[in-house]
Amino acid sequence: MKRVNILSFFIIGICMSLFSFQTNAQESELSWDELANQYECPEWFRDAKFGIWFHWGPQAVPEQGGGWYARHMYMQDVGRQKFGKMAYPYHLQTYGHPSEFGFKDVINEWKAENFDAEYLINFSKENGAKYIVALANHHDHFDLFDSSHHPWNSVNVGPKKDIIGEFEQATRNAGLKFGVTSHDDRFLNWWKPTFGSDKDGEKAGVPYDGRLTKADGKGKWWEGLDPKDLYGPAPEDRTPEIIEGIKENWLKRHLELVNKYKPDLLYNDGFNFTYGEYGKEVTRKLYNNSLKENGKIDAVMLLKRKAKGTVNEVESGGSNTLREYPWQSEITFTDWFYKKDRHLTHNARTILEMLIEAVSKNGNLLLSMELNPDGTIPYEIKKSVKIVGNWLKINGEAIYGTRPWKVFGDGKSVRGEDVETVEGELRNATENQKHGEHFNQRTTATPAFAHDEVRFTTKGDDFYIIVMNPKGGEFVIPSFAKTSEVNPGILKELTQLYDGGKLSFKQTNKGLTINMPAVNGASYPVVLKAKFKK
Repeated sequence: MKRVNILSFFIIGICMSLFSFQTNAQESELSWDELANQYECPEWFRDAKFGIWFHWGPQAVPEQGGGWYARHMYMQDVGRQKFGKMAYPYHLQTYGHPSEFGFKDVINEWKAENFDAEYLINFSKENGAKYIVALANHHDHFDLFDSSHHPWNSVNVGPKKDIIGEFEQATRNAGLKFGVTSHDDRFLNWWKPTFGSDKDGEKAGVPYDGRLTKADGKGKWWEGLDPKDLYGPAPEDRTPEIIEGIKENWLKRHLELVNKYKPDLLYNDGFNFTYGEYGKEVTRKLYNNSLKENGKIDAVMLLKRKAKGTVNEVESGGSNTLREYPWQSEITFTDWFYKKDRHLTHNARTILEMLIEAVSKNGNLLLSMELNPDGTIPYEIKKSVKIVGNWLKINGEAIYGTRPWKVFGDGKSVRGEDVETVEGELRNATENQKHGEHFNQRTTATPAFAHDEVRFTTKGDDFYIIVMNPKGGEFVIPSFAKTSEVNPGILKELTQLYDGGKLSFKQTNKGLTINMPAVNGASYPVVLKAKFKK
């Protein structure tokens, strides 16, 4: 009995020591308020300007059906979400009925057989990316990393690879910063259709596979896995206690994501911290890890609403004004997951326009380079990214490491004057963009800029004028008038970056008149380097 008591006290002592160690470790870290109060956007992020994002996962497997395929494949009627109207009929024709072949089975089809993280990262770096971001999970609640707290992950199911781990290692090897994104907070609502059934047709009333149980998997490829862990509990079973458990599981998964892969950047796809204090705790860990590693907070947390201690993210759009604080624009080519039935929203011209627009307004551009399901880059996307890369090789000094001027640019659309273009009325397009910032992006359907449209960037004593849609002949920049309040000074010399050729100009009280050389055919933005008398 005495030996048992001694053993009991010994075990209790160990437990108390572990608890004390964990408590002390927690106390040695800064609180969220302490971190947020001292937070400043890291200089590496402000200097980088251009990142590439691998927004990739099992929803890339179906060739049609939009970027929310996993949800819309269960909806005969997608309502206002017309971008997903092809998902249900495509799924029926390609895979069968959702009661028999659900999204869990689509995941199993994803093999990523040609995925080569090292090639993808080196290609991105060669074409101008200064940081890499990879999708850790989407609204489909599937983790693309080796998760200890979620069986539905890319190591257990599908490609049987630690996608995030491979991206992270290749990015570090390339000497770039690495980030991850999480879109998992809305999965419960997003997956509601999987618990329904067809409203009409020969399968009307037959439950979709969200109603399957772990026991139903016996003898099937998913034996031992529970569909409930992927789709969540049925709507009628979602008690407050179960919801709280889901939030706690989210916290465990994302703390592991931050601790195991040590990202320099984290983006939660929402306007606020995911699940409130839970999301804030993950950010606290991200920043404390960075503080210990670097002696300062050198990490970035992105949200769609500007909040203290974070950086603002704008989806499929940009800022309408020059912002005092750094921010990021994100764009993609089709529907986030590559779909062959969708026209490309962007090409090299629009990517460069979005990049220059962002940089001139104190922002960055994150480009989603969509991949085929096997992990290769679609030809037309690869072509556009290469053109962007070639432009940056010549003109990168006007982008990387720059800071905005007192005003972001000049031109008729900036001044609110009417503009006529071959494609249509640019002014109307500009007015439409002013109604919001998310989803106000320039696309291949957007009218071309006027020929006098310019954007400004600076780096120390260097000043850059970026002509967005150059044309041979004279044009005027009124903001550089000798009497202008924002005039950077008396211009001494003006050269083209790509060949060093000097341009003739005249600066008066009405503006700076520049004589541009002739342009052969369609042209990408041209960068002029200006030197002013001190």
